[in-house]
Amino acid sequence: MKTYLGIDVGSVTTKLALLDESNELLASIYLRTRGNPVDMIKRGLEEIGRQMPLDSEVCGVATTGSGRTLAGVMVGADLVKNEITAHAVATMSCVPDIRTIFEIGGQDSKIIIIRDGVVTDFGMNSVCAAGTGSFLEHQAERLNMQIEDFGPHALKSSNPARIAGRCTVFAESDMIHKQQMGYPIDDIIYGLCQALVRNYLSNVALNKEVRPRMAFQGGVAFNKGIIRAFNEAFQTEVYVPPNNELMGAIGAAMLVRGEMGNNGRRTRFKGFGVSETEFEISSFVCKGCPNLCEISQISADGKVLSRWGGRCDKWERVETIR
Repeated sequence: MKTYLGIDVGSVTTKLALLDESNELLASIYLRTRGNPVDMIKRGLEEIGRQMPLDSEVCGVATTGSGRTLAGVMVGADLVKNEITAHAVATMSCVPDIRTIFEIGGQDSKIIIIRDGVVTDFGMNSVCAAGTGSFLEHQAERLNMQIEDFGPHALKSSNPARIAGRCTVFAESDMIHKQQMGYPIDDIIYGLCQALVRNYLSNVALNKEVRPRMAFQGGVAFNKGIIRAFNEAFQTEVYVPPNNELMGAIGAAMLVRGEMGNNGRRTRFKGFGVSETEFEISSFVCKGCPNLCEISQISADGKVLSRWGGRCDKWERVETIR
């Protein structure tokens, strides 16, 4: 059985998805990156290797997400793709008439506009995290609650508190004020969910032509309070795809299946033994010009495998190890 592996490395989570030639999901894993993408990629490969059917082989690997370059070098990726394309491809495969995709992760969020099966526009959050999952996690910590409990509480709210959501610091002050005024916890939590959606729509989705059918995905889509807030904001149901947290990895796997199937070349995948390799990540500042670019590099066995991060290609090179 031919299989294709997609790896999505984000700032908060790392996802891996293994598909067969019919785009059926055979194996997957969802991990917290915890500031250590190298170890999470290695751990993810170990788990996928255990979940793989015995009569199967990996015929293509693609990486996406903010850590796609690092992951691509580590595993020997056949394709390195941006997350906009990966999310769009995966969503269109299960929602052919999709026009708008809302994707909210732990520290970043994006909107993707699709018309007639083509990505025509997109937007991403700036440096502010008020429209991301970390906004809610920070408030959950302040309330001494688990973030998983936010959804059930939000669904019980009948009179949500109006909380300023433009800034995490202001939101916390406003939330404390509402607590002191005696607002029920359910109304405060749903007020926070509404604040996140307002911030997302006024920042990430600003000046975007949002049309149904709309899909909501990413780790925050597990929160039913956010789904309720989106539904109320648009007065229509926002669809949450199956495996919504894996859509980037699934899209990457779909893209590499098409890439490898069209050209017939053999995969560069280094195999699951990569999980035993010791990698070293380091960086330095290039002083070759006034730009002073910070160059990242990855090494194994004392050998530099790749460098990236410069505005020119002075330091970029890739050496494959097998």
